[in-house]
Amino acid sequence: MGEILGVKIPVSSYQDVAEKSVAWAKRGESRIVFFANVHVLMEAFDDEGFRATLNAADMVNPDGMPLVWALRAMGDRDATRVYGPDATNALLRAAEESGVPTGFYGGSAATLMKLVAEVRRRYPKLEIVFTMSPPFRPSETAEDEEIVRQISDSGVRMLFVGLGCPKQERWIMEHRGRIPAVMLGVGAAFDFLAGSKPQAPRWMMRSGLEWLFRLASEPRRLAGRYLKHNPRFVALLLHEWIKGGFSDA
Repeated sequence: MGEILGVKIPVSSYQDVAEKSVAWAKRGESRIVFFANVHVLMEAFDDEGFRATLNAADMVNPDGMPLVWALRAMGDRDATRVYGPDATNALLRAAEESGVPTGFYGGSAATLMKLVAEVRRRYPKLEIVFTMSPPFRPSETAEDEEIVRQISDSGVRMLFVGLGCPKQERWIMEHRGRIPAVMLGVGAAFDFLAGSKPQAPRWMMRSGLEWLFRLASEPRRLAGRYLKHNPRFVALLLHEWIKGGFSDA
């Protein structure tokens, strides 16, 4: 298992995520699956509590190519990207084939409606038993308990959560053991699958340039994040390499 800036990230694959998630879901287990990119890693580097949240998950997958390159540099030669939106499709397909009840929590009402319509089109036999677009403000205790009751009563066993980082990871961790489902923090997958936002071309994804495409698409929202996190991420990895933290094994 690799560790990048204090976050444990094992080598995984779309098949691993789908098989483990379906097995957990069928047993009604409350499990946590995250997808980490540079933004997630840097949020964790700056916040010890958030770092602990990530390390307590059942799976943290390398969502971005910079993480894959770092894992390979540390000796995990078989490391591959497990991209959240592609993993979501693989999981939805697996849930459809396995008869696992599925749900969606997050996004705006308009995005959620488009998302569900697209998912139904792609996976017509998938059992969607729960959808909710929650308020952007923090939920009151009684309100949260009602949400938990609705989710649990729906019978959902695979719950996709799209609240954005780090809100979705914290929400999922707070509800571990309270919701009998595999909870997956998939972030922008809601917008991408719904068609609300464009995805970068595959060649840019493979080249680690997806951030540039997203910056050009949403400069006002993302400029601050990328300017803050990307240069520091590179500098911190170089520092680890100079200290001998990377292995050629």
